[in-house]
Amino acid sequence: MAAEVTSLEALPGEEVSGDLTPYGGVAADAAWREEVLRLAERHDAVILAHNYQRPEIQEIAHSVGDSLGLCKIAAECDSGTIVFCGVHFMAETAKILAPDKRVIIPDARAGCSLADSITAAQLRAWKAEHPGAVVVSYVNTTAEVKAETDICCTSSNAVEVVRSIPADREVLFCPDQFLGAHVKRETGRDNLHVWAGECHVHAGINGPELAEQAAADPDADLFVHPECGCATSALYLAGEGIVPREQVRILSTGAMLDAARETKARSVLVATEVGMLHQLRKAAPGVDFRAVNERASCRYMKMITPAALLRALRDGVDEVHVDPEVAARARASVRRMITIGRPGGGE
Repeated sequence: MAAEVTSLEALPGEEVSGDLTPYGGVAADAAWREEVLRLAERHDAVILAHNYQRPEIQEIAHSVGDSLGLCKIAAECDSGTIVFCGVHFMAETAKILAPDKRVIIPDARAGCSLADSITAAQLRAWKAEHPGAVVVSYVNTTAEVKAETDICCTSSNAVEVVRSIPADREVLFCPDQFLGAHVKRETGRDNLHVWAGECHVHAGINGPELAEQAAADPDADLFVHPECGCATSALYLAGEGIVPREQVRILSTGAMLDAARETKARSVLVATEVGMLHQLRKAAPGVDFRAVNERASCRYMKMITPAALLRALRDGVDEVHVDPEVAARARASVRRMITIGRPGGGE
């Protein structure tokens, strides 16, 4: 390729801030695409991309989806190397489910504010305060937290997972407070305790924004991720009849795609990270999908640039490692979730 990866060089329009500046200097052109696919074939690598990735990364990936769905592909595919275009906990989960495969994330600095909102030490201390409680952790957590967890969950099956726990058992739900509030609403459990964590991007999508846009387009469907700060507002709009109840959908990313293919609405207001719009528009090109908050872009997700992906395949970096003992305990909590049912839908 003519272009070379420039370490820590911002792409046009990127905000530059310390050591989180994305790798730049490479355009997502035909030559880049040809080289990436050539290197992937040479290294027996499958490229997996999360729904929140840049459109050019989604377009070159062998598979696009939610984190758990992609991790299941990683575990089941024949490729010896997994290149996970997402944030770090996702690549860790792929390694947990595919311990014998090489897992690479194009930029190991791509973290997650939600996963960082609880540590294994904090979870152990919380468990000590509630002996005998069942710990339910969202898949958006580190391997160490999963290892301290009884059952993992996704946004699509969190309610089902909690309902599977005997009613007289205390439940500790972490780390997302908005998803936890949704689960508590749906289950009506008074003995469910929710950790006060959040995804800074989803938390920033607020109720007034949603209400204003819904008023301006009263016929639009509302697709709202349960991690959003506006999820309660969406249910209020439906409950008060301001927006017809059938137009308000609280959905995981995977469920949003299913709903997009089925909607009869001409327009849909989407409350989640803006990268999701690319897959929604592909799923239903005749529908006008619009972000409730156009600024809801995760800079960590967007650190996976064309340059970073090329670097990963060319140099074999950054490889993800999980301590085998931690991985075994974490794997057990994920497998318990899968036995309950409906593990798809990811986050």
